[in-house]
Amino acid sequence: MLRHSLILSSSLFVVACAGTPQLSVAPDLALPGGYVAAPETVAPQETDWVAALGDPALGDLIGTALANNPQLAAARANTEAARASARAGQAPRLPSVDAGLSGTTRPAGEVYTTGVDVSWQADVWGRISNLARASTLNAEAAEADYAGAELLIAANVASTWFGLTEARLQRELAERDVATRQRQLDIVERRFTRGVVRSSDVRTARSALASSQATLAIRERAELQTSRGLQTLLGDYPDGAIAPGADLPTLTALPSPGTPGELIRRRPDVVAAEFRLAAAGFSAEAARKALYPSLSLSGSYSGQSPELSDLFSASTLVESLTASITAPIFRAGALRAERDRTAALARAQAASYVDTSLNALREVENALEADALLADRVNALETARAEAQAALELVERQYASGVGTIFELIDAQSRLIQAEGQLISARRERIDNRIALHLAIAGPFGVPAASSPSQE
Repeated sequence: MLRHSLILSSSLFVVACAGTPQLSVAPDLALPGGYVAAPETVAPQETDWVAALGDPALGDLIGTALANNPQLAAARANTEAARASARAGQAPRLPSVDAGLSGTTRPAGEVYTTGVDVSWQADVWGRISNLARASTLNAEAAEADYAGAELLIAANVASTWFGLTEARLQRELAERDVATRQRQLDIVERRFTRGVVRSSDVRTARSALASSQATLAIRERAELQTSRGLQTLLGDYPDGAIAPGADLPTLTALPSPGTPGELIRRRPDVVAAEFRLAAAGFSAEAARKALYPSLSLSGSYSGQSPELSDLFSASTLVESLTASITAPIFRAGALRAERDRTAALARAQAASYVDTSLNALREVENALEADALLADRVNALETARAEAQAALELVERQYASGVGTIFELIDAQSRLIQAEGQLISARRERIDNRIALHLAIAGPFGVPAASSPSQE
């Protein structure tokens, strides 16, 4: 494993270390001992963030997605292809052997020819080893990408599942609003029949009911779309038939996020970026060594005979062994251009590594900061809902006694529905932020997972 103790360098210069080519070592990042936005008191680190979310259905859903999600299947296939490329990259280090057998018809009769050719390029400068190492590191990067894809699918399933639960709660809230508006309209129509209120009150109540019915249609559509989105993640036909959860879970205390140094060592996209940086360094080194002379050895073992049975006899076989040293003289600058190109790509990978690391750290800091702010928002909206409920009850009594107006009644009901809807969204947003935190720190989750390509 490549070294991970990193210190931030604004120049992005990459230092060489013993046994490792230039441009292959990750830039150092100056990391604090802990996250700036982390609260002083946190719960222990989660060993299974899916279970910690407190929804018993979530683990099975994620397990299904890991086994059936087509995007993850594509990532798995890409990783297997990278492993195959890595194996192919090792082949030039060994001799190549070709054998042939042919027969030719001539006026004098049949002539049979056989031969075995062996060739090998000596890795005098380590160029072939550099290329082989680069292909292996690219395969390791693909493995890290696959681990990141698994984590991302798990987080997306969790987020969409709770989004479906929120959609159900919003739809049920809209249904209650429609029922309340209908009940209010019935009261207004009875009062109008008795001559207590004007016809404008009836029309106003009907308008409020129609608006609530329109909102209900939007909520029903959102629930169906979210359900289909979840089924797509699970690899199922998106018929919208999956049942949502009954309620959003109540979050426990914020778990310890670990340290920035642990994040750099663990997060898959950062690890993949470091592997790719190292691979780019070895590729650049191989391009530089392509300017040096090369030593090749070749040998052959051939024979020719008019009789197939005599083809392999000692008298018909001829042996040859050749050694050659070649050095590039004139390639119109192609080799030097390739050397410069690969060196520039290595520097670009160094910058990409720093960018990936900083983005990872930013995501954790944002999620930690947002957790406390979202908790405050939930608490404030719970107070707003309670006050709106009390205000509606008061206005309903006033309207029934002829003191309040229809506009006050409709406004009080609207405020309650708005407060409840915002509270549901805020609870879901806080859960989403907690999921984003676990995704950002690459937290472990204990659900049945498809075997990784390396395990296979």
